[in-house]
Amino acid sequence: MPISPNQGSTGGGTTVTITGTNLSGTTAVRFGSKLATAVTNVSPTQVTAVSPSGAGTVGVTVTTPGGTSNPISFFYVGAPFKSNLSANSGATAGGDTILINGTGLSTATSVAFGANAATPTVVSDSQLSVVVPAGAAAGPVGVSVTTAGGTNNGLTYTYIDAPTVATLVPASGPTSGGTAVTITGTNLDSTTQVAFDGTPAPFSVINATTVSAVTPPGAAGAVDVTVTNPAGTATDVGAFTYLAGPGI
Repeated sequence: MPISPNQGSTGGGTTVTITGTNLSGTTAVRFGSKLATAVTNVSPTQVTAVSPSGAGTVGVTVTTPGGTSNPISFFYVGAPFKSNLSANSGATAGGDTILINGTGLSTATSVAFGANAATPTVVSDSQLSVVVPAGAAAGPVGVSVTTAGGTNNGLTYTYIDAPTVATLVPASGPTSGGTAVTITGTNLDSTTQVAFDGTPAPFSVINATTVSAVTPPGAAGAVDVTVTNPAGTATDVGAFTYLAGPGI
């Protein structure tokens, strides 16, 4: 006599389908010593019921006017616990693969990022791998994991739009580097790198529209300036010009 699903939350509330023979006139379904609720006799071979609260492994039995069936195992599963995400932010377009670490994750069926859900890959009971779905807009959303034991919230993932670069002031400086440059644009508050002609530069985030950087040494001429955040990279072609010093 199989039962599907054969596991559910310790808090109860799991709807199960029990298949067998001579099930007409079912009067009770028990999970261990506890009565199930919402028992429905679907047919002579099928009964549905909602599990009560419980813990561990219990035997499920069906009682009819003809007697009580042999028990079949049902496993109570605790709610999942999430400890951290391998990355807490990414592009609003989604597509990044991240790891979720915690406990009780082996029966995970869904991971929701705000209103959008994705199907995870179970690595182990303590880790899931999931491809982040696209977000509705930039900003933080709650992350929830659903398992046979229930749904657990508590972590936050922040969707980020790719940066843009509008101006550099000043737009030129000596090849020796050391020029303090103010870069303006959008989505700059999550900047992870500023580079001049591919060479990373020291930088400080001022706010969402402003970053301050100090030019590294470079060869004379116009070079591209790039600003990178977790969502992508903005390139301002030829935006800064290195000036050669005078010679006598």
